[in-house]
Amino acid sequence: MGKQEESKKINLAQLVLLGLGSLIGSGWLFGAWEASSIAGPAAIISWIIGFVVIGSIAYNYVEIGTMFPQSGGMSNYAQYTHGSLLGFIAAWANWVSLVTIIPIEAVSAVQYMSSWPWDWAKFTSGLMKDGSISNAGLLAVFVIIIIFSLLNYWSVKLLTSFTSLISFFKLGVPLLTIIMLMISGFDTGNYGHSAGEFMPYGSAPIFAATTASGIIFSFNAFQTIINMGSEIQKPEKNIARGIAISLTLSAVLYIVLQSTFITSMPSDMIHGEGWSGINFNSPFADMAILLGLNWLAILLYIEAVVSPFGTGVSFVAVTGRVLRAMEKNGHIPKFLGKMNDKYNIPRVAIIFNAIISMLMVSLFRDWATLASVISTATLVAYLTGPTTVISLRKMAPKMHRPFRANMLRFMAPFSFVLASLAIYWAMWPTTAEVILIIILGLPIYFFYEYKTNWKNTKKQIGGSLWIIFYLILLAFLSFIGSKEFNGMNWIHYPYDFIVIAIVALIFYKLGTTSYFESIYFKRAKKINKDMNDKLEAQERREV
Repeated sequence: MGKQEESKKINLAQLVLLGLGSLIGSGWLFGAWEASSIAGPAAIISWIIGFVVIGSIAYNYVEIGTMFPQSGGMSNYAQYTHGSLLGFIAAWANWVSLVTIIPIEAVSAVQYMSSWPWDWAKFTSGLMKDGSISNAGLLAVFVIIIIFSLLNYWSVKLLTSFTSLISFFKLGVPLLTIIMLMISGFDTGNYGHSAGEFMPYGSAPIFAATTASGIIFSFNAFQTIINMGSEIQKPEKNIARGIAISLTLSAVLYIVLQSTFITSMPSDMIHGEGWSGINFNSPFADMAILLGLNWLAILLYIEAVVSPFGTGVSFVAVTGRVLRAMEKNGHIPKFLGKMNDKYNIPRVAIIFNAIISMLMVSLFRDWATLASVISTATLVAYLTGPTTVISLRKMAPKMHRPFRANMLRFMAPFSFVLASLAIYWAMWPTTAEVILIIILGLPIYFFYEYKTNWKNTKKQIGGSLWIIFYLILLAFLSFIGSKEFNGMNWIHYPYDFIVIAIVALIFYKLGTTSYFESIYFKRAKKINKDMNDKLEAQERREV
């Protein structure tokens, strides 16, 4: 590879900024308020749990991502070990979550715009109606989605230049918000002086907030880095570094923001309304106004448009590449994977995703509902990560691994159990609704399988039955689970967690013994060998 071609790729600094640009989106604008309304001051624990859940899952994907650095990689990994059906389920679930992130960022921007205080902007109050996007607001969301897409339409260089510029602003405003709110109103007494005050609604909401308030959604964007695999300089090193740096920095920022939100809240509001009764349309901007920081509120109104733009633009890039990867696997129409020859951009996929994003926001017009759908669908896709990485260890122990994860025999089942619990924390009926959306994708798979490869379908089903039964069982366990998670309370809290963990370990074992060699595994070996050959050639040049 020539130096000129290599220079066009994303370096580590750009990669970290791209990761932060994706991770710091509408989650910081709404997450702290949503989590506090569910769990009270104990919401700070929810952020730590969310970081542990996503961090443990990412640990599995770093090893796989460095083995197979390719665009849209998250849509391919499961099929390497378990065949095309599991690969399709993982890719479909991942695509559902990603294509929903595009409109949620647009919704976030429009919701803050609806609270603009300036006289010339009074018309923006009509963008929201009864807590949801109005018809006028829907048109504004459509315009923003189109802008997201256009910024991805020409080149990766334009994308990284935009996200690098915007990331500095996205980091600066939250940091300034933390400093100013802590100076203007800092009361550690808001955490309470007893366990009852710290956890006013009990311990169960701490876990519920992890999924239901958008915390999992806020951390989900680590996969942006993995899905840009082949467009990264030195992916064998920079994928791991980029994920570790961006995920850790964003976690620290989110946790400090949550603490700042708690300690800056006027105590009379807490005593009068309770944490669940505090209703903000623009949480941090409303907080700034309460503390007399009108200039900060104005800056936050601007940030509320800029921050989602960074995330939305990044995820248009990722979602386009994921859809192209799905097309290459032969189970969606070929035109969706067409690349522009000049800019090497999946333009048709970008246009298609924009249309689906508009459809999603037309059906689900509020931030909380969209965040819940994203979190649950993402976690379903992540269930395949631990089983895939362990299966690869068994199938190809000598395959080149630029990053070899330590303690994987513990971390893989641990992350599988955490992902399963987090799906359960989304609460009934969200769990069943999202699982149904994912299962509804199966007819598309079988249609293309019938057209191309029907004689081998039985083997593909055999490698994937475990997750199909597991998803159905998870939905059933959510239905009969504890009342704290909207279940029938046939299994009481916290024993429902124990049941989920035991069932998860059983299906994890099934998942790690259902692998088989296929044409996709042969393809994986070639990708890995080509990467290793490039590394060796690069080392020889450097010597």
